[in-house]
Amino acid sequence: MQHDPAALKSALADLEQRHLRRTRRVVHEGLVNFCSNDYLGLAKHPAVVKAFQDAATKYGVGSGASHLVTGHGPEHEALEAALAAFTGREKALVFSTGYMANMGVIGALADQNAALVSDKLNHASLIDGCRLSGARSLRYRHADAEHASELLSALDAAVDTRLLISDGVFSMDGDLAPLPELARAARQTGAWLVVDDAHGLGVVGATGRGTCEHFGLTAGDVPVLIGTFGKAFGTFGAFVAGDADLIEYLIQKSRTYIYTTALPPALAAATRAALEVSQRESWRREKVLGHVQKLRRALPQFFPETREPPPGTTILPVVMGESRRALAASRELENKGFLVTAIRPPTVPAGTARLRITLSAAHEESQVDALIDALGELA
Repeated sequence: MQHDPAALKSALADLEQRHLRRTRRVVHEGLVNFCSNDYLGLAKHPAVVKAFQDAATKYGVGSGASHLVTGHGPEHEALEAALAAFTGREKALVFSTGYMANMGVIGALADQNAALVSDKLNHASLIDGCRLSGARSLRYRHADAEHASELLSALDAAVDTRLLISDGVFSMDGDLAPLPELARAARQTGAWLVVDDAHGLGVVGATGRGTCEHFGLTAGDVPVLIGTFGKAFGTFGAFVAGDADLIEYLIQKSRTYIYTTALPPALAAATRAALEVSQRESWRREKVLGHVQKLRRALPQFFPETREPPPGTTILPVVMGESRRALAASRELENKGFLVTAIRPPTVPAGTARLRITLSAAHEESQVDALIDALGELA
């Protein structure tokens, strides 16, 4: 695009005409939020808020520098130890955002001579990590482990570094990656299996330890596990967990870890508190999954054309097709008191614009019932 203000105006007008222009909104109290990722309702939990306030009083509101200068403190160290124990890995490494964690892992492990095989519907941060690494990048059909195995097997024997990359729970569809089959393909071809379980940790699995627990996979099966704090744990930031050598290598080589300010200590303290609450108050996971079951049973009555979401995750998409239709549905729900954002291309494939409904332990059953009634009227 040329440096021409008229070109920008034209591009924005084109997005508007195709119902693809994004707008920010200032979210106030008053609407019942059914599109937040705060799955366990921990963002306002008293213990989490108190941990944040106490640490902010002690350490201040910023870390002051990167981890390798003066930004790494006792709260970061304690959180990393807790995360390693929670995920069953030797070590964990805290990153400032999930986007930075994904880009940092891929960029550190892959150079221009590496080959990356990733799911077609992976999160944008994984896609961008692949692009910016400079490595050869191949995409397999969504959740098709056989196709992934074929692509890995067809790589030249001279390719030393191979990464097989997938979300654990896909953020727009709520479906699970076929991790056992992907782990088998990775073992057979000598590839690293990299799993971003941002939407699984805290919710999926018998004790909320994510898709690895759900499938009974070990650290050996999934050597690189990535998670975020801004979903089920209600705070902000991310981490990578794996064996001690992997974490040490990332400390040395991951540019998005080395060259950015460390997460504020107060956020690390709040996250550790949220992690403890998520395990202590297991009823939160049971409550949100109960909400999910109720909505899963209701949706096919109203929207028979949309695919029934899988059990066990907190994301329920209602595919509307056209962006205009999804926007209209979102506005109608807002008029009824519910906040449900319309998700449009390029976030999702063309022709699959949708309402992305998410459930939380903060919701009461009466609110879920009211949403079901509103969806029935919408249909």
